[in-house]
Amino acid sequence: MPRILNSARPSSLDLEAFLTHYGDIFEHSPWVAETAWEQGLTTQHDDADVLADSMGAVLQSADINQQIAVIRAHPDLAGKAALAGELTQDSTREQAGAGLDQCSAAEFERFQRMNQAYQDKFGFPFVIAVKGLDRHAILEAFEKRLENDAATERQTAIQQIIQIARFRLHMRAEAAE
Repeated sequence: MPRILNSARPSSLDLEAFLTHYGDIFEHSPWVAETAWEQGLTTQHDDADVLADSMGAVLQSADINQQIAVIRAHPDLAGKAALAGELTQDSTREQAGAGLDQCSAAEFERFQRMNQAYQDKFGFPFVIAVKGLDRHAILEAFEKRLENDAATERQTAIQQIIQIARFRLHMRAEAAE
């Protein structure tokens, strides 16, 4: 069933309005939304999944440096930014939904170690679409993905970012219903 973005139909918006409504879908990377808008939006893009696919294609076709910049725009999970209250509203809600705001001291320490090991190996933060996951599943994914090579992990992170964007667009469509 289509998830129509009723309150701010992408196909009817000029660039400034589009960026106001959708520029934050990709964490601190409004250029993704801007590029999708510049490529042209039709009424099909009023569907959250079609818009997510379009924006995701922009990120997929970006050069490696742009992709890595988008990955690096994401915060560590259960990291210092979360503790300091410096996450975006979307990231705060997503991490809390996975219970990351309720980590025990031991779990928090494990997240810190995993974040550091991942950052040391790949040079960017671990990104995962946390919706529907709990902290135990996230830590398990951390361990598995640490075994990947850099190219595989960059592509995995990009796929996860696209899934996060899809979830965010779905939530906006649901809020407009």
